[in-house]
Amino acid sequence: MAETQVHAAHHAPSQGFIRKYVFSVDHKIIGIQYLTLSMVSAFIGMALSWAMRIHLAYPDFRIPILGWLSPNGAPNGLMTPEYYLSLMTMHGTIMAFFVLTAAPFAGFGNFVLPIQVGAADMAFPRLNMSSFWVTFVGFLLAAATFFIPDGPPLSGWTAYAPLSAVGSVAGPGQGLGQTLWVLSIAMFCVASLMGALNFIVTTLDMRTKGLTLSRLPLSTWAWFIDAWVSLLAFAVLLPCGLLLALDRLGGTSFFIPGGLVFNDQLQPHSGGSPLLFQHLFWFFGHPEVYIIILPAFGIVSHIFPTFIRKPLVGGWKVITFAEIAVGTLSFVVWGHHMFVSGMSPFMAMVFSVPTLFITIPSVIAVLVWVFSLYGANIRFDTPMLYSLGFVSLFITGGIGGFFLAQPSTDSYLHATSFVVGHFHFTMGLSAIFATFAGFYYWYPKIFGRTMNEKLGKLHFWLSFVGVYCVFITLHLTGFAGSVRRYSAFVDDFMIPLMPAQRFMTISALLLGAAQFIFLFNAIWSRFKGPKSSDNPWGATTLEWATTSPPPFDNFGGRQLTVYHGPMEYDDEASVMQTSPEASIAGT
Repeated sequence: MAETQVHAAHHAPSQGFIRKYVFSVDHKIIGIQYLTLSMVSAFIGMALSWAMRIHLAYPDFRIPILGWLSPNGAPNGLMTPEYYLSLMTMHGTIMAFFVLTAAPFAGFGNFVLPIQVGAADMAFPRLNMSSFWVTFVGFLLAAATFFIPDGPPLSGWTAYAPLSAVGSVAGPGQGLGQTLWVLSIAMFCVASLMGALNFIVTTLDMRTKGLTLSRLPLSTWAWFIDAWVSLLAFAVLLPCGLLLALDRLGGTSFFIPGGLVFNDQLQPHSGGSPLLFQHLFWFFGHPEVYIIILPAFGIVSHIFPTFIRKPLVGGWKVITFAEIAVGTLSFVVWGHHMFVSGMSPFMAMVFSVPTLFITIPSVIAVLVWVFSLYGANIRFDTPMLYSLGFVSLFITGGIGGFFLAQPSTDSYLHATSFVVGHFHFTMGLSAIFATFAGFYYWYPKIFGRTMNEKLGKLHFWLSFVGVYCVFITLHLTGFAGSVRRYSAFVDDFMIPLMPAQRFMTISALLLGAAQFIFLFNAIWSRFKGPKSSDNPWGATTLEWATTSPPPFDNFGGRQLTVYHGPMEYDDEASVMQTSPEASIAGT
């Protein structure tokens, strides 16, 4: 046998409901907690986007719940321009941090990574528990901004200084709401740093016998690389947020220049630089794009071989080194977000060149996925459909990136809805499709039941078509000059675009409604879905070598020995990583 008896875990099973399911140190429960928080956040973010889209298409339409939530921001349900910006700020914040970062990295990573490396738990279980609850407190602080008289901040998810730095004198939302926002992001940074350390140590030190780095699943590689990027990026955002808080509350002038006037009041600051904030934020912000997308690379690269029944072209090395290259280059391209900030043409060129270079490893990964499909016996189950959808959306969004990498074209497109469509495709929707792929794929392992395939495929096609209806149209209206961050399109050149705005709004409402199919499927299947076998997909990696759902210590006290790589497929034949029989794919 490829197993030996070992002590199950480095902590005892939790006793009682609170310790077992609330303040749990079990990585599986923590993973489910992250996924649940992300799902709640996603529906909140979706509701905010609905409100914004309704207002853009029908500016006089009253939304009663907004009037109840914020009598000042939406009197009698009619949204003010300032409240529109507040909703935009919170939509971006919730989606970027509490959905797109939390779900594919912290959610699936926490549940799956220890099992994929043959460990009983994370390296630091209590630190792992702390990382979730600090994230949850950060979420509560962000949500609290909706329920204070001042309302949520309106400075955007980037919180550019000096608007975000001077306090309530800057207008609605810039008092307590902005302070809570800063504290929320600081909490998220602390949680992410704790989580990143845990992922790194678990991957390096807790791999089971025979599981060399070359035999790690590609999803584990992605979470491992992503942890390093997170460790470096959030270590910059955290002090940036603290400096912003000092400007707001401590009278310092890190980001506030002298002679600044707000509401006819001369601000008592001097010597600060708003551009310093932009540099610090985007030194985090562009790696954040890849903190979001690298787990998606790994999830899709892990799912593909299972459903095409053969290894990826190039084995593990091509995708892994592409991810390492993307993660590394992400720290030298931040300046392309600042082409319109007054940057010198020389520096713009310096940042434009690596921005184009970073597309090379991304294109290599796309080519691996596409070429691997050639001659494959593809199984079009829901996880594979979402993986293919991810590839499609990532390609579409990536093409738009070539326009924005050039300072000459970016200067025209930067403040238009073209950028909104681009980053939703590349960063947002691609990662969400990969998250759906992972959810449908690992759902049997997490809950021991299978989701309804017909509902899953219906959810995919409605989402896939809806996404293109909304965000391709955003690209086209951006080319026509439609300005982003406007709450009402009253300029002469934008009035003819109103039919397109209404088309996007109706499409967005239908796209959002389709997500309730997923919600119903996930909840109904949890209690009524058919019971799953331990390995329903015929996969080869270690998470499928244990029961569904796994026991407390993942493998029932067994230590597994690994003999193969993770892509031992040859059409219908496959070999588990723990099987001592001969390799069939040379991985």
